[in-house]
Amino acid sequence: MKLEYFIAKRLITAKDNKSSISAPIVKIAISAIAIGIIMMIVSVATGIGLQKKIRDKVSAFNGQVIISNFDNNNSEVTLVPISKKQDFYPNFKSVPEVSHIQAIATKAGIIRTENAFEGIVFKGVGPDYDWNNISEYIVEGKLPDFTKALNEDVIISKFLADRLNLKVGDQFNTFFVKEEQGKLPNSRRFKIVAIFNSGFQDFDSTYIIGDIRHIQRINKWNQDQIGAFEVFVNDFDNIKSIGDKIYQETNSNLDTKTIIEKYSYIFDWLKLFDFNIVIILAIMILVATINMIVALLVLILERTQMIGILKSMGSNNWAVRKIFLYNAFYLILRGLFWGNLIGISILLLQQHFGIVQLNPENYYVNQAPVYLNWIYILLLNLLTVTVCFIVLLVPSYIITKISPVKAIRFD
Repeated sequence: MKLEYFIAKRLITAKDNKSSISAPIVKIAISAIAIGIIMMIVSVATGIGLQKKIRDKVSAFNGQVIISNFDNNNSEVTLVPISKKQDFYPNFKSVPEVSHIQAIATKAGIIRTENAFEGIVFKGVGPDYDWNNISEYIVEGKLPDFTKALNEDVIISKFLADRLNLKVGDQFNTFFVKEEQGKLPNSRRFKIVAIFNSGFQDFDSTYIIGDIRHIQRINKWNQDQIGAFEVFVNDFDNIKSIGDKIYQETNSNLDTKTIIEKYSYIFDWLKLFDFNIVIILAIMILVATINMIVALLVLILERTQMIGILKSMGSNNWAVRKIFLYNAFYLILRGLFWGNLIGISILLLQQHFGIVQLNPENYYVNQAPVYLNWIYILLLNLLTVTVCFIVLLVPSYIITKISPVKAIRFD
């Protein structure tokens, strides 16, 4: 064993000799391993990061499970109210996976200023609304307080504020159409206390958030009547099964819908990233293994005489094969070192400085998000080492076919 390590070490030292035939091939193999692991780390981190960021963003503004009246399911606007007096509110004790539940209501309206107007959906929220979910998207101003008396404070998206030429502190009129035909619309004057920018165009271009009591008064609802419940869960990965539990624990006149069902077109699109990541991993590992196979074959060809001498001295085939496999393992580790160093550095730069920007209309985010998970990085390295090492067993089998007599005479 010591002899094998010694010879492998000599091979490793010799490979850097510029006069060696294998030197450029070895450098290409190391580079292929490094580039492969860079591509794999970056693709997994950004792919999963984009999925998580979009998922969290959609959840923040819509909840993860929506409980509503059956009549409201095909509309963003609340048509028929439901009672807030439910067994599952304010604490969903029958489903322990539920972390929070909040009451909301929505109503369509039109914002009118001196120079412009925009159709909007007013989302009414109450004291139970968890502002922590959207606080990271606030770019200006402060969050409103709906725990006390009814007020006119609202938060509006940067998209709508720019289109209407509004800023924090400005007031504007909003007209809400009454359900009864022939009735004049209700008018409310609101004050902007904060501006948010989620990058989620479907929400930014439509919603403003204010006190739910405005909708209750306009619709002539009781204080206990709302539009829907937004539910948040502890484990989004099990959202489907938790959604089924919630459905079973609600009244028969209520329906539940997960955001995966509500925004199926977004989550179906996100699933494509899993396929793309798998394809990238397969291609990068294939390229790396092909280059390592070529490098190993060149090393074997270049050291044919040495193989013959070792065999003539009594070394068996497996002992000689291990010498070259040790050397190949060192090359793989060297490539992984540089690949991890460069790949992780790229991700850290993106995470802190947001160098790569994205179009929010296409990707729902302003910059490429990064999800750094050391377990994933470790698994990618282990996968690369394992696959390369197993594949290299095949070309190393050529050593068993080398005759000591012919090898010693080989020039």
